[in-house]
Amino acid sequence: MASLLTSLMGGSSATTRVASGDSSRACARPTSTRSCCPPYNEARPNLPVIVWMLVKVFREYGINYEIVIIDDNSPDGTLDIAKQLQDAYGKEHIVLNPRPGKLGLGTAYIDGIKRATGNYIIIMDADMSHHPKFIPEFIRLQKQNNYDVVTGTRYTSGGGVHGWDLRRKLTSRVANYIAATLLQPGVSDLTGSFRLYKKPVLSKLISATISKGYVFQMEMMVRARQFGFTIGEVPITFVDRVYGESKMGADEIVGYLLGLFNLFAST
Repeated sequence: MASLLTSLMGGSSATTRVASGDSSRACARPTSTRSCCPPYNEARPNLPVIVWMLVKVFREYGINYEIVIIDDNSPDGTLDIAKQLQDAYGKEHIVLNPRPGKLGLGTAYIDGIKRATGNYIIIMDADMSHHPKFIPEFIRLQKQNNYDVVTGTRYTSGGGVHGWDLRRKLTSRVANYIAATLLQPGVSDLTGSFRLYKKPVLSKLISATISKGYVFQMEMMVRARQFGFTIGEVPITFVDRVYGESKMGADEIVGYLLGLFNLFAST
């Protein structure tokens, strides 16, 4: 999966950073936004489309942006595509940060945070499952309540999922129910990954988080509650990826359950 990481500074300009690694997510408050998108092996055609969608939203809302692409030596030509995007949008908007190999989602976030000059970070999937059109609402809610974290949710009024069969929907619901029962995180969509963070908050959470894979995002919310950070929720519509295949299988489910119980035992 691919992710975007966007950072904002407060006001009406923004900087965005995109990273390409083993998975991918994005980050963003107005005035400055940065996005990091680690879409390992998913550059065609996800990366150009999601960058275009982000740019469209940023321009529509007057957000000055910068997108950092962190590529972990993807064999599908991600870096070449990123260079073409840089030519199309300009070096002041697209910043490249190639890495020698798959170094993990956590380190992609860390690299993105180091490069981000904004005060806020948005993390989102870069496979079009998370639509950038929800970003302005994330920013509005954070600004209104000064939340430390704003997370997208599929499971409150106004949220939903499109493109999943009944098995996948039940799997997600059961996964969230088990996690919520064991961990008591205080959020309705613990396994989601479309979120806005204050930059110092994200840095602290990443430093404290030890889980890998699907449990990584869950632990971020559990640690946020432990540290007393405030969390708001925005209903979102999750759409199954347009290109590429889901990596959710038996191994991932077993890994999720093991990681979940390890997290329960350590918190």
